[in-house]
Amino acid sequence: MAAMATATATATTPSMKAAVSAPTARSRPSLLPVSSYTSVRSLPPRQVSLFLGRPLRQPLHPKPLQLSTSRSVQIVTATAATDAKPTVLVAEKLGEAGLGLLRGFSNVDCSYNLSAEELCAKISLCDALIVRSGTKVTREVFEAAKGRLRVVGRAGVGIDNVDLQAATEHGCLVVNAPTANTIAAAEHAIALLAAMARNVAQADASLKAGKWQRNKYVGVSLVGKTIGVLGFGKVGSEVARRAKGLGMHVIAHDPYAPADRAHAIGVELVSFDEAISTADFLSLHMPLTPTTSKIFNEESFAKMKKGVRIINVARGGVIDEDALVRALDDGIVAQAALDVFTVEPPPKDSKLVLHENVIGTPHLGASTVEAQEGVAIEIAEAVVGALKGELAATAVNAPMVPAEVLSELAPYVILAEKLGRLAVQLVAGGQGIKGLKVVYTSARGPDDLDTRLLRAMITKGVIEPISSAYVNIVNADFTAKQRGLRISEERISHDGSPEAPLESIQVQLSNVESKFASALSESGDIRVEGRVKDGIPHLTLVGSFSVDVSLEGNLIFCRNIDQPGMIGQVGSILAGIT
Repeated sequence: MAAMATATATATTPSMKAAVSAPTARSRPSLLPVSSYTSVRSLPPRQVSLFLGRPLRQPLHPKPLQLSTSRSVQIVTATAATDAKPTVLVAEKLGEAGLGLLRGFSNVDCSYNLSAEELCAKISLCDALIVRSGTKVTREVFEAAKGRLRVVGRAGVGIDNVDLQAATEHGCLVVNAPTANTIAAAEHAIALLAAMARNVAQADASLKAGKWQRNKYVGVSLVGKTIGVLGFGKVGSEVARRAKGLGMHVIAHDPYAPADRAHAIGVELVSFDEAISTADFLSLHMPLTPTTSKIFNEESFAKMKKGVRIINVARGGVIDEDALVRALDDGIVAQAALDVFTVEPPPKDSKLVLHENVIGTPHLGASTVEAQEGVAIEIAEAVVGALKGELAATAVNAPMVPAEVLSELAPYVILAEKLGRLAVQLVAGGQGIKGLKVVYTSARGPDDLDTRLLRAMITKGVIEPISSAYVNIVNADFTAKQRGLRISEERISHDGSPEAPLESIQVQLSNVESKFASALSESGDIRVEGRVKDGIPHLTLVGSFSVDVSLEGNLIFCRNIDQPGMIGQVGSILAGIT
């Protein structure tokens, strides 16, 4: 039998043939539905099924499907939406460098100081939203977006003002800018530490009032003192480095911090109670979560070393402010230096702000020229990348994969989604898909391969073509659970080179009928398998048949009696299709 198009697959009679038409541009892994396949029903007497792979920048228009028929083959196509610039709503002030990046890719709407009602009214017209700490992105905002909002960018580290659960349920990626303001925040913590220890703010106010009170503002030395760093992430570890340089003994508490990283800096990891009971100074750098909310309260203050001094450049909500006032009045806490407050700005008559042993700044942790520029660029790049469909290393509600691993996995991400889309199009009947199994073959150890991202993209490929749901790496697991799709994963060890993360990915759909009989394995499951060759995804197995087909462009499956002239007949049919 003559070869078909650019690739062939051979088997015993009756045979299964596979081919690829003229390739189209390779689609990138995307949060947008870029690989939308429309299945084609075959009509007798030919047994032909055609699968069109058409990269789309936008979801399909809700237009009537265009139908054309020729020589007993019925093909359904769809028109893609015309590419248009996405709209990005910037709800809080952002540096010009970041705005410039955004304007080069999208329409930018800078609307500051929006009320909750105004934000909800605007959001349905926006593809992305950028906020700092002052704007609350609530469930109501995601509901008001009506599915259009794809990315929320938090210009900074903390994301406690964004409802992550609601974002995930609505398939909205949340990204932040975790590195640009790290040094600025650490430097501000050290500035507050030194200013508090030497009564700089109080002495300055006294001097400007015409007084000369040298004896009143005697400070304490930092060298030899113990500082407890609560929260040993990016900022906390930088504070620890600088405190070591000041000659301080540094201990830290963070239930998620790796001990080797702390030891490399010369920091001892201890329990929360040990940290607060032995430290002379406490520097707070934990996020605001249900666990950390008001973690510094009456009970914890009672455990502290009398005369402790507290610095907070994290989140105001981690401190019970009324309890702190009482601890200051009782002398348990000698001084506090605060950059953040539970309510910002705090009330003008706040007992905490007005306390003589408290110095405060109006949330200046990231407020340096360099940090503001860096945050603006970092969040703009993250948002633009996400809108382009690139995998975000700074995503906070999606599988967290380091940038170098993302680069390595990129072609496998494309392969995973395409295998999922291909498998689901082989399903016949309307009984629904309940069982999905993914088998990974790899030469790497179990701890060297994080499959969460790949599983999410396979799930996206399986669910999206047969439902109205928008599925991405953010809400894939949630959507699968909602639809009763049980997903299992298996890893098979391969004796090859561990340089490549995977040898192959296999997708199995159980307890379903197939419109293409050759796609069934010996166990009766629909089975497709693929691998990456020279950076390009290839289909290597359909059912029990080995094939070798590039997964670029339009894919044709044809099962027929092996006799002369069949390829020519199929070619003639396709030639007559417009």
